[in-house]
Amino acid sequence: MSQLHKSPINLPTHIASVSKINQSFSSDRQISDLVSDQEEYCRELDAAVRAVQMSCFLCQKLQDTWISDSRINHHNSPLTVAGWSVNTIVSWILSESLGSENVSIVTEKDVQTLSKTNTSELLESVVKTVNECLAEAPRFGVEEPKSALGTSEVLEIISRSNSVGSPSGRFWALGPLDGKMGSACGDQYAVSLSLIEDGEVVLGVLGCPNYPVRKDWFSYHHSYQRMISMLTPPTSETWDKGSIIYAQRGSGKAWIQPLLHVNKKYVWPNHAKQVSVSSVDNLALATFCQLIEKANSRHSFTQGLAQSVGLSNQPLRVHNTMKYAAIACGDAEVFMKFASAGNKEKIWDHAAGAIIIQEAGGMVTDARGYPLDFSKGLNLESLDRGIVACSGATLHEKIIDAVDASWVSSCL
Repeated sequence: MSQLHKSPINLPTHIASVSKINQSFSSDRQISDLVSDQEEYCRELDAAVRAVQMSCFLCQKLQDTWISDSRINHHNSPLTVAGWSVNTIVSWILSESLGSENVSIVTEKDVQTLSKTNTSELLESVVKTVNECLAEAPRFGVEEPKSALGTSEVLEIISRSNSVGSPSGRFWALGPLDGKMGSACGDQYAVSLSLIEDGEVVLGVLGCPNYPVRKDWFSYHHSYQRMISMLTPPTSETWDKGSIIYAQRGSGKAWIQPLLHVNKKYVWPNHAKQVSVSSVDNLALATFCQLIEKANSRHSFTQGLAQSVGLSNQPLRVHNTMKYAAIACGDAEVFMKFASAGNKEKIWDHAAGAIIIQEAGGMVTDARGYPLDFSKGLNLESLDRGIVACSGATLHEKIIDAVDASWVSSCL
């Protein structure tokens, strides 16, 4: 491992080029031009995008395997292997790019769990999956390891995911496979990665392997989308190409680029275009992100509130983190989540999406209208009632007022 981490590798300082439409691209520009005129966090964002890009590549390769496996919550299921493998890939790339001494990650995965004697089969599967993925590293502009990683090396890499968060200093927040139910059936899921410094999110990346290019494709069942994607030419409109969405604090811009380029080849740098929130400011015309998973959420209150404020459009049904992508890309305008009593919102589920929406022109706060606080550890401890995300200030103010008016009468 000492040979793997002697010094940070030198990554190119550009990851994409801007386009007005999917098929028309301008010349390559540096990432600092795409995201911010400032060079601060440029290197970190470049590394984060590559890490999430490779993680999504890994997930796409394993997706058919875990869809056919019914053991969603089994400790050795393909879905579990994918989660641990993503953790390893992200930690490895960040360490290679920035130096392992500079990488501390907050995530749901605990290396102690993988180190237990009864998880040897799981660990072997993770090591095999990680090495297969890292063999493709040059396609993402990253030099692959000189030799395959062993069990001890994988455990050492994962051990960097031991941070518990802090109000000071720097750490990464990783959601390795958000949307378990969505991923299990081939629907929407995401890999989320954000950098938090002194309690503030400074950059965020969402990897969305199944995010469709066209909004209207959300209305079709995922099995139909998969069938169509196999029958249609692999153009830039192919639904299952997936996408990477990212933003940096203070840039006032958010960007989206495909996971795959034409003919399902990985091209680095990929092409990117700027995304922005919808301009709709009338609740009667707004689209509401309706969570598919009802667990750990006051679903009935959310639905009642949506009806009371006049959100009458057909809702956009999404899984977890995908709600942030939908609003940032202008495919929806409103999202609300009110946690069940005793349930804690994890910072890795919201940090990347929140900054992407904010830089795309939207607003994300708690239900009182205060900014989300990522300085209290693993959870959003000071969260007031719930989370509200909107495409603009007008919609946001109306939703916050409605929450205040409905909360007491709902007896929640």
